[in-house]
Amino acid sequence: MVGIVIVSHSKQLALGVRELAAQMVQGQVPLAVAGGVDDALNPLGTDVMQVHQAIETVYSDAGVIVLMDMGSALMSAEMALEFLLPEQRNNIRLCEAPLVEGAVAAVVCAAAGGSIEQVLAEARGALAAKASQLGINVPTTQQPEHIEEPSEIYFKEEYTKEIHIAVSNRMGLHARPAAQFVATSSRFEAQIKVKNLTKNTGYVRADSINQVAMLGVRHGHELAISATGADADAAIAALQALVENNFGEGDTPLHESQIHATPDETFISTAAPTLRGIPASPGVAIAPSLRYAMAPLVRHQLPSVQSQQYYIDNPDREWEFLQKALSDAATEIEVLLSQTSTQIGDTEAAIFDAHLLFLNDPVILEALHHYIYVRHINAASAWQAVVEELTNQYRTHYDSYLRSRAADVIDVGQRVLRLLLGTAAAHLNLTEPSILIATDLTPSDTAQLDTSKVLGICTTAGSATSHTAIIARSLGIPAVVGVPEGILRVADGTIVALNGGTGNVWVEPSVDIITAIEAQRSAWQSSEQRAFRNAHKNAITTDGRRIVVYANIGGVADAKVAISMGAEGVGLLRTEFLYLERKTPPSEEEQLKVYQGITQVLESRPLIIRTFDIGGDKPVPYLNLPSENNPFLGWRGIRFCLDRTELFKTQLRAILRASAEGNIKVMFPMIATVGELKAAKAILLEVQQELQQKEIPFNDKIKVGIMIEVPSAVAIADQLAPIVDFFSIGTNDLSQYVMACDRTNPQVASLADALHPAVLRMVQQAVKAAHKAGIAVSLCGELGSDPIATPILIGLGLDDVSLNPQAIPRCKKAITQLSFIEAETIASEALKQESAAKVRELLRTFKYS
Repeated sequence: MVGIVIVSHSKQLALGVRELAAQMVQGQVPLAVAGGVDDALNPLGTDVMQVHQAIETVYSDAGVIVLMDMGSALMSAEMALEFLLPEQRNNIRLCEAPLVEGAVAAVVCAAAGGSIEQVLAEARGALAAKASQLGINVPTTQQPEHIEEPSEIYFKEEYTKEIHIAVSNRMGLHARPAAQFVATSSRFEAQIKVKNLTKNTGYVRADSINQVAMLGVRHGHELAISATGADADAAIAALQALVENNFGEGDTPLHESQIHATPDETFISTAAPTLRGIPASPGVAIAPSLRYAMAPLVRHQLPSVQSQQYYIDNPDREWEFLQKALSDAATEIEVLLSQTSTQIGDTEAAIFDAHLLFLNDPVILEALHHYIYVRHINAASAWQAVVEELTNQYRTHYDSYLRSRAADVIDVGQRVLRLLLGTAAAHLNLTEPSILIATDLTPSDTAQLDTSKVLGICTTAGSATSHTAIIARSLGIPAVVGVPEGILRVADGTIVALNGGTGNVWVEPSVDIITAIEAQRSAWQSSEQRAFRNAHKNAITTDGRRIVVYANIGGVADAKVAISMGAEGVGLLRTEFLYLERKTPPSEEEQLKVYQGITQVLESRPLIIRTFDIGGDKPVPYLNLPSENNPFLGWRGIRFCLDRTELFKTQLRAILRASAEGNIKVMFPMIATVGELKAAKAILLEVQQELQQKEIPFNDKIKVGIMIEVPSAVAIADQLAPIVDFFSIGTNDLSQYVMACDRTNPQVASLADALHPAVLRMVQQAVKAAHKAGIAVSLCGELGSDPIATPILIGLGLDDVSLNPQAIPRCKKAITQLSFIEAETIASEALKQESAAKVRELLRTFKYS
């Protein structure tokens, strides 16, 4: 929504106009004032910094209208713009309309959802009604002219079908839905084009992630989707279903990180910051600085390879070289996506889905093909030329949200160029807690930061809506972006403090300022502790039933975060991450060190280690997995382990040795038959006997469990339960197998909804079989991270749940707000519904007590 700033020589006048305007729209529109000066003898005047701060207070991508009374108010407003970033200045309009009438007209138009140009026009025409009443003719400002629709249509096949449809999910076509839209379009032979009717854009190719992203589609925008070709009807139907299903996000807000406002900092108002930037991730940090610029990659731009440009005689060989780099880059991104999904969540990890699509963008590939085959330019130079051109398109886009997406293009560009140049991947290894100072960080950089060492982030580029900022907020790292470039000249080890909630940065703060900031940090930490005050308590329903809440993790760092979030142990350690990003399998000693490190963090809390689940969406090149048409239905999980027994035994030895000192349980993935389970247990027994012979200590009573994630395991749960100690239901895989859809295929992924009654009935059947056999049953899929699903999970009788660490506080809170009897009733009704949408509709009618 457009924000309004009122600038006046008189503070009382400015406040009065704001009060009048606010009452007109019941406070719906962001309003700020900059009135008077801080002079007791002569308080009339205007202050440039007041105007600047007022603009920042109400700033958004929708823009800001600044209304001024006279004289120096106009000069102060103009000067205030100089303190803003160029992309912010483009969204500011100084309006000459009369202060009172203009403000009233502007807020009414803004409250109705008007664009910045519409609001500006309404303000300028504010005197028209008064003039008409008095019979006076005044010139009026015309509304902005309608932008004509481009006439070029480049699809000429005979049959074309087109639909107009509104986008309803809250964030519009952000990374994940944009990736789904493009992936779905790419699966059809029809030539598909799409335009943003709301913004009057031209048509673009629907199979290009970059062209679709450039449309700037937000919540409520209307699209025109056209398909031409033999399967046009099927293509349109698939895309329509995707949009109408809100890209699988439901119609409830997306989960956000636990972001809490920084406490009032008026008590340090005299501690003027050395520098100011854009607040990107809340929180306060103070630590020695460390500049982050890893050669040969420059963090804010691609490295120059012009000196290495040369003409080629064999385009086929160069194209093959490029394809190998693109394939290797895709493997790296897939690993990063899996890690981010575990550590932060699927929503944030979806950022890297878009990175994968970038590598296969047909527009990019066509341009590269031209450079290599027509212009005979070598692959590295061709890649840089194409990526730089695309980066500039993003950087100069009128939409600030899309300008921030340039970092994603640079991220992918750097990765592929590094592979083309044969440069080793650089990693940041911090030895002590620091505040990271950089020109910019890519999403990949940020996702891999050690939160115990990186206490804060300070960059000269970036925006609060960038993917880097989103990941920083999810990780809980305070961040300020858009800081003046002087920060880059600060020597390493210099004490720097920052407030990610206000955008303030202090370099070498004085003792008084340090004291004040430390007090603020203490207050912020107290605020965080209050927000999570129940996270470290047992989760007990209102009628006394306790539900144990565990965490899903992928390493030692995750375990630390999990405990801080209130986890009562680890319900799923995904050990396949030990096998990724390396050229050989991890040794027994390497694995043992990791398992022992996690048990030290957990102390006596339980640790359930799932043996590696390689295959499906987790490829490991050095294991020489075969190419499969349906990898999710192929050689993965326990099937792979039973065939590669030496790898399996190595892991089991490490797990058993770690069990000598920790509360460890072992769990087998993808069990589909009783025979598989018995074979796995036989190998475990064999390893136990080998350790006994060598007198190596281990827990000979270690608990053994299995994942329930394929329909056959549910069907024979009564046969499996008597020969294991616990079940853990993996709803991610169970959903796709029950609904017969690949959850990584955007065209059908929305069917893999764990709230579908068919999936819920499977969960109920597994729970009943487990309890009849006297064993506990857990759930460790993404469904557990969704608070709306908590009543159903409790009502189905689960003993515990295991979820991403950041979701634990919300889950525990939800549990304490319902009774088991209520939950059983809700679960019973959910099982009777006909679709996941109906189940969600039922859940929305439920109010926590």
